[in-house]
Amino acid sequence: MSPFEQFCIWFGQFVLTVLLADFLSGFFHWLEDAYGTPDTPVLGRIYVRPNIRHHHAPRSFLRHNWLQSSWDLLLVGIGIVLVAWWQDQLTWQVWLFVVLAANANQFHKWAHQTPAENGPVIAFLQELHLLQTPQQHAGHHTNPKNSCYCVLTNLTNPFLDGLRFWDGLEWLVWKLTGVRRRVDTSNPGNGPAPEWLSR
Repeated sequence: MSPFEQFCIWFGQFVLTVLLADFLSGFFHWLEDAYGTPDTPVLGRIYVRPNIRHHHAPRSFLRHNWLQSSWDLLLVGIGIVLVAWWQDQLTWQVWLFVVLAANANQFHKWAHQTPAENGPVIAFLQELHLLQTPQQHAGHHTNPKNSCYCVLTNLTNPFLDGLRFWDGLEWLVWKLTGVRRRVDTSNPGNGPAPEWLSR
């Protein structure tokens, strides 16, 4: 195999790993947005309430440091690394996936910050559209707030949103379970904000 062929294989694996991490960041973001209630045991306080708060005040989560924002993703990442190591499958692809996935909330924060807040390196990568840009992520915070769920790159959302992937997934969930998407009170006409939000 020639060096060029080896590079093509490596590059293809690199891109696919990034896209997988991006897609899974979007999948779990969609789950947070669409299902669960603030009163769901344990998960309601850990995930649903912060998610609702984020839709009402998008920059509020910038107050949290990296560990406060990413402790759960870090634990999942450690679990993935340990399982891969135990299975003798701890490859560079696994490491890349874990690093990206464990930092999904940090990528999300960058999409809510200005270039000055992000610094020159992150701002440059956003300008190249290698990291998700604030402009693309703004689509997620535009009513009805049901698109642009993937937070790592600018590559995955146009494809999924073009297919109406998330709408189709919600239709499938409804058909299989009878469960509808949670009403987002940050959208006009969807009722008042939850009382606990003001506290």
